[in-house]
Amino acid sequence: MRVMRRILITVFVALAVIFVGVTWIAPVALSFYAARTAPPVASVVPSDLKDQSISQGPGEKLSYFGYEFEIPWSDLDETQTRLYPTEKAEKSRVDLRFRSGLRLLVTAVPPREWANGLAKEMKTSPQKIEATFGKSDYRFAKTIYEFTPDKMNHWTLSGRVHMREEFLLMIKSMALSKSADTGIFNLQNPSYKGFQQGNPQVRPDALTVSLYSDEGSLEFILLQHDYKNSAGIAQPELNRIVQSVRRTTDGGPTAPRIAEK
Repeated sequence: MRVMRRILITVFVALAVIFVGVTWIAPVALSFYAARTAPPVASVVPSDLKDQSISQGPGEKLSYFGYEFEIPWSDLDETQTRLYPTEKAEKSRVDLRFRSGLRLLVTAVPPREWANGLAKEMKTSPQKIEATFGKSDYRFAKTIYEFTPDKMNHWTLSGRVHMREEFLLMIKSMALSKSADTGIFNLQNPSYKGFQQGNPQVRPDALTVSLYSDEGSLEFILLQHDYKNSAGIAQPELNRIVQSVRRTTDGGPTAPRIAEK
């Protein structure tokens, strides 16, 4: 009887150790592993722009997909302008090329893109995604960009917290462009809030500007690998684009056009 009792106690202790390992030690270890293996860009957080000035040089006012904005360059080569997706009548992206070698991609994004996209991938409801990360695309992006490996609660007993933080770290590592290594900056105009990925002072090959509102978002990707201007794009030029963005219609996308030169 004593032998059987000792066996039962040994089995119970072993099961208890396994249970603790599975329910607490393993999640903690995975949390530390995720923080340690995260790429350097995962530690970059948004900061305010030091240069808020706006370029006053020659430029053009453009209108695409129900949005209007100014570009601080007057050498747009309209013969190379392309609209996408090519297989659909309704377009959402324009590829603009300049004689200087500069290239600008502008994409109109429908509202709740983050929540709807992740919900589809994770086979869950957008409401569950929004309850965890925020209801607006801006809030979602802000939550992701402001999270860093240093903010992980490694020792928490909550498995849900571990999963949320590791998910945030994974999404941030995948969502940010390479230029975000040089900085992420807060952006705002009277109607939009957003972020700029990349510091123009170090002349990265690409700069990304994302502006969010409840009615939809607009993304600008500026590619300057072949830009003949050795100084590259300047922050005041980016500020001019950001501060000039506004909606031109209350409804859906409109036909693209050059509004003014």
